[in-house]
Amino acid sequence: MTFSRLNKFIARATGLSRRQADQVISEHRVKVNGQVARIGQPVSTSDTVQLDDTELKLPVKRTLLLLNKPVAYVCSRRAQAANVRTIYQLLPPKYQTLKTVGRLDKDSSGLILLTDDGDLAQLLTHPSHAKRKQYQVQLDRPLSLVHQQMINDFGLELADGLSRLALSQLSPDRTCWQVTMSEGRNRQIRRTFSALGYQTIRLHRTEFGDYDLPGDLPASKWRQIE
Repeated sequence: MTFSRLNKFIARATGLSRRQADQVISEHRVKVNGQVARIGQPVSTSDTVQLDDTELKLPVKRTLLLLNKPVAYVCSRRAQAANVRTIYQLLPPKYQTLKTVGRLDKDSSGLILLTDDGDLAQLLTHPSHAKRKQYQVQLDRPLSLVHQQMINDFGLELADGLSRLALSQLSPDRTCWQVTMSEGRNRQIRRTFSALGYQTIRLHRTEFGDYDLPGDLPASKWRQIE
């Protein structure tokens, strides 16, 4: 018998984030075995969980990997040039068919998810679900206060629409920033700073939806979590 936290069970069964799952629990909309549930309650595979009187079912068992992508690797299965390496070279043969969720460009590093669950991939990447992603970014020079306020308060208009980023300062010299976003357009962070005259020296993803990059997972290494 396998136990897990109730919010994790609801998140897997419905696609809600764990924060959203805790919210519906706090609203007394969730029952376990006919009894109103509480936040933090453990549940097992033999329990009956209902949301708004509808029984929840876990999806068929899936594979989900966390990979700490290093710089200079691409996320496609085939390299476009002989000297280009792909993240699939970091994985054993049995995982070569997994799909990447939320690609990173060659010059970026950090958290990549790989799965065989198409529904999960859709849930994490479709714009309508607005999953939060977090990055550590280093710029070639200090970000001015005016530009920080411009990005935080108004966003920046790019060729493909308004770019909305939330910035938090990480270094006293104003070159290192935590960037949080819920979009994910091609090279959006780099293009946003470039439009203001900055070059992104380092871009490292640390969070994607409910998944965080483990602090003890070295670059080029992966970990199976499901």
